[in-house]
Parts: sequence; structure tokens; C-alpha cells
Amino acid sequence: MGAAAANLVAVPLAAMGQQTDKVHRIGYLQLGNPPIPAGPDWDPGPLRDLGWIEGKNLVFERRYAGDRPELLQRFAAELVRLKVEIIVTSGTDAAVAAKEATTHIPIVIYSAGDPVGAGLVASLSRPGGNITGFSILTTELDVKRLEVLHEVLPSAQRVGELVNPNNPAFRVARKEYEEAFRSLGMQPIFINVAVASELGNAFAELARRRAQALVVRQDNLFVTNSVSIMRASVEHALPTMVGSRDMVEDGGLVSYTYSPEERNRRFAFFLDKILRGAKPADLPVERPTKFKLVINLNTANALGLTIPQSLLLRADEVIQ
Repeated sequence: MGAAAANLVAVPLAAMGQQTDKVHRIGYLQLGNPPIPAGPDWDPGPLRDLGWIEGKNLVFERRYAGDRPELLQRFAAELVRLKVEIIVTSGTDAAVAAKEATTHIPIVIYSAGDPVGAGLVASLSRPGGNITGFSILTTELDVKRLEVLHEVLPSAQRVGELVNPNNPAFRVARKEYEEAFRSLGMQPIFINVAVASELGNAFAELARRRAQALVVRQDNLFVTNSVSIMRASVEHALPTMVGSRDMVEDGGLVSYTYSPEERNRRFAFFLDKILRGAKPADLPVERPTKFKLVINLNTANALGLTIPQSLLLRADEVIQ
């Protein structure tokens, strides 16, 4: 089986030894590929602190759809047939697929953009139904990222952005997002990229339209292909605002995003509460309260850019 095909199959369960505690089966669903090296998609520490240990009293049925979003619905239905106790979703697209597959199995959003706008919950404070979790505050964060990018490149007017047309979060927020561009004197150049094979043409189009900078959000498709995207950005002399610290480490110029540590803690909170009997409808959806600014000076030097001192002083981390 080739590497691409392997990404589309279920990750097998780890062998289980004799357990005295009840073993809870949890489903996990996302677009993109399994982490390398193989392991949990989050820091297991917060869950362990609450008494939940994968391979002891938790097992995860993980499903990754690679760059084929049409598989999300099939995998969500498969998790329902397996009678998992909870379905954890990463990405708005995965959460929508899970919601369409079940109205009774609790769904915990590990990350999603605008759960209300995407129709996942009735409201953040009163989600109703079987869904709760952590909203990554897409619109507000996107606007702040544009402000930071404008501070780095005040003269940049034509700003490209890679858009996964299969991700409903962008469609929900697009109008407000376009207004944020205009308020900063920027013209957005949205380039659709539905699969990794379209990235080469995307950068050719960005060059043709004379983009002066690039925004790459934390979509699972782009996270999976982060190294190649950041390499192409430097080759095309495109300063890049990215959606996560890991993408900065891969060569992105700057990121402003929620704290991954906070998200992991709150994810553990939701999973713990539901495993102990709470109902998702009674657990308000939470939003980030802590944010991090990370700057890659190596990339800035490669692009011949000088980062404003005021921004460097505000940075939580500078990679150099």
C-alpha cells in the first residue's frame, strides 16, 4: 500500500493489556494525515492529569481523510457504527460530517472556526444538541493576523491567501474578512486549493497576480503540507502570515494564534466532563483567552525584511 493510500485508512488500535478500569472507546475525525511520528494529536498530559490514559482506560479509533474531504462523512458513519462513546473532531469540516452522522453520540470539537455560523451549535453559551468544545475564534483571529501582517509590511497591498473550498469555516466568515482587508488598505487574492496537487498552480497564480504577501490559515490540508508551502513561499519571496507556531518553524514568517496549551487543557476538560456523565448541551462552547505571537527571524533575513522592534518586543517567541 502506498503512502498516500495509507493516510486514508484507520490508524489501528494499540494492543491492550489487562485493565481494571472500564475502557472507553473514543472516535477521532479530521481531514489531513496522521502525525509523524505516530502518536496522539494533542499533548496527553492534561488528560493524564485527570486520570485518562490512552492504552489504559481510553482507546481511540482515529480516522484521517487525507486530502479527500468526501471521505469525512464515510468515516463519521463508520465511527457511529463502531458505537464510540464520543467523537472528537478537528476542523469545521470534520465537525459538520460528525453532526450529519449522529444526533445522539456526544461530539467534542477539538478545533473549529465559527461553530454558530457553521450551524454546529445554537449558540456558544447554550450549544444545545450533542456538540460542544473549543472554537478557535476564526474571524477575530484572522482580523488580528491581518493587522500584524500590516505592521510587518505596511506598504503591502496585494495579499494572497490559500483557501480550502471544502472548509465551511471560511465561507461563513468571508464577507466580514474581506471588509477587514479593505479597512487596512489591502486587496485580498483568494486562491482555491482543494488538494495538495494544486499548490504548484496556486503559487504560479499568486506570482501572476503579483501578490506581495501570503496568508496560510490552520486548515488541516495546509498544516499537512506546511513544509512544502513554506518552502515555496520563500522561493517566491512571499512573506507569510501563518496559522500556527509549527508553520513558523517550517519557515513561515510570523504567526498570531491561540495558545495550543490552553486548547489542550480545555479539550481534556470537555472529554473528562462527558466521560463522567455531563451532556454537551450543558457545556458552553469555549473560545481562546490566551494568544501567542511567534516570529521567524531566519525567514525574515532570507526575505531581506526588517521586523519592527515594537513587534519583536511583543513577540512570545522569536526563532533565530
